[in-house]
Amino acid sequence: MFTTVLMIEKALAPADVELVTTLHGDEPVSFVVLMQPRGDQDRLLRAVDDVALGHLEEAARENDVPEGEQAHGPAELALAASVDQLHTAGAEAVGEIIQKHPLDVLKAVVERTHADEVIVLTAPHFVEEFFHRDWTSRARHKVGVPVLKLFAQQDDDE
Repeated sequence: MFTTVLMIEKALAPADVELVTTLHGDEPVSFVVLMQPRGDQDRLLRAVDDVALGHLEEAARENDVPEGEQAHGPAELALAASVDQLHTAGAEAVGEIIQKHPLDVLKAVVERTHADEVIVLTAPHFVEEFFHRDWTSRARHKVGVPVLKLFAQQDDDE
């Protein structure tokens, strides 16, 4: 069985589930889904990314998005929904909320599960990517397995 550690920022959209569950053809895949509650990232960087993508309304609403402890409940619900969707698609999956130090947790999970790869499923983060401070760039130097970045699909209501 192929083991993938999947880092996410929000609940998986159906297109995301289809993408990650079909990447390896018919080979069975198990997922360890890691989610960091929103708010542990810089609000200003998120707003700049929203502006760069032309999502001006999203940038204006950054102050309304739950952060820190308030983001934990919504993150748990999104993680549970994502794991359920992976199960429905026929994959094995477990999930974990990352409280702090996401790259240290990622490295430990890769080692503990003998993962074959890491997939970072994220919205574009232009500022962080430009300076190679995004999760994908940083993880490539830390985990010792291939790290693939995929862009998460937007839900129709976003």
